[in-house]
Amino acid sequence: MHSKDVLADAFGRIHETVHSAVEDLSAEELNTRLNDDSNSIAWLIWHLTRVQDDHISDAFRTDQVWLADGWADRLDLALPPSDTGYGHSDKQVAKVQVLSADLLLGYFDAVHERTLSHVAGLTDADLDRVIDDTWSPPVTLGVRLVSVISDDLQHAGQAAYVRGILERL
Repeated sequence: MHSKDVLADAFGRIHETVHSAVEDLSAEELNTRLNDDSNSIAWLIWHLTRVQDDHISDAFRTDQVWLADGWADRLDLALPPSDTGYGHSDKQVAKVQVLSADLLLGYFDAVHERTLSHVAGLTDADLDRVIDDTWSPPVTLGVRLVSVISDDLQHAGQAAYVRGILERL
């Protein structure tokens, strides 16, 4: 097994978790916040997708799917187009309202496919390429990909947890 296969498997697990957390939910369920201090499923999935889109496009020097493919317009959130959700206040979290599971998953799936396309072309040596030298130590492609996977899995798990709570209310 090559590193690219391990990475593709990890991103595939994120895909499975995201879909199981989102599929068949109404817009109301997706946008529900358990209290004013919590994140909705919509926010969690939008945020993990935006971070993946932002970080992968930066690492591979490509345009973000969010902007290049019109997802910012389709989701039409009351946020700046460059926003990824990092450091959001409760008021900003509340602005992430989606119209449907299909729309939210459409954006996620587009980013997922782009990510898999980039990962498929990797060699093990590519993972050592420094992509951000503003950190100490500098961040390599391998470290960035693992960081995205970790963040995405945490947020996808949180979305699944919120779904579980909503199903029991």
